[in-house]
Amino acid sequence: MVVSVGTQSTSQLVSRAVSDLARRTRFPIAFGGLAEAGEIHVSSIVGARSHSIEGLVVRAERGLGGRAFVEGRPRLALDYRTARGITHDYDRAILGEGIATLFAVPVVAGGRTRGVLYCGSWSQAGLDASVAQPALRVAEELATELRIRDEVDRRVAMATPRTEQGLPAATREELRESYASLRSIAADVADPALRARIAAVEERIASLTAEPAERAATADVRLSPRELDVLSHAAMGATNAEISEALGLRETTVKSYLATAMAKFDASTRHAAVTAARRAGLLP
Repeated sequence: MVVSVGTQSTSQLVSRAVSDLARRTRFPIAFGGLAEAGEIHVSSIVGARSHSIEGLVVRAERGLGGRAFVEGRPRLALDYRTARGITHDYDRAILGEGIATLFAVPVVAGGRTRGVLYCGSWSQAGLDASVAQPALRVAEELATELRIRDEVDRRVAMATPRTEQGLPAATREELRESYASLRSIAADVADPALRARIAAVEERIASLTAEPAERAATADVRLSPRELDVLSHAAMGATNAEISEALGLRETTVKSYLATAMAKFDASTRHAAVTAARRAGLLP
């Protein structure tokens, strides 16, 4: 199944993650895929010397990846050929490629394992932090993007089409909840490239509800990322304490961001600032 995340499909997300895995760990071969009906379908391969892994489908609990998938934690086979803690259903594919050491990392998003990423070498190689930590980060980044897909694309796809009176109230609320959740996710992301992709999706959501004529009136107003974070939660009726907890900020810091956002819109209350931000197309 291919589902879009902004302009990205799940197959493209996996392909980029596998490429990142090979680049960051410097293991010569990397591959992986997402789960469908309890099976991992390998959809991207980087560095292979043969075609033995192409089209590989790994069942839950079977092989190294199947164990990682079910357990939701990384699994390592320093010597795959003699590994005893796994089944050897996929020896023809793995040994056919000549892989000696194999590391399987589950992609866990929304509380469930969504796929598995692998990296390996053709000779036995120890696994230290220089390999393990980058591999875990790549899996976490892919999981974050899958969470974004679940939070945004599902709701947007189910949204009632715009009428002459604008989007129905229930749809607007769904989009606003999605936007606030997305801002919370973005606040925990350190990678600049991933933050930029999240920002593009946020703009997509905000643009679904704002009218062009309304945007023009406050087009020169610019909010900082943190001002948007705070205002997006205020728009959902969250108190300062709730916003503080959601974003990991001090309550006094929340008040400061609200004050500067209000000043930029010349608004006397947070509700007036939220309304102005929506008219500007900065909030859905």
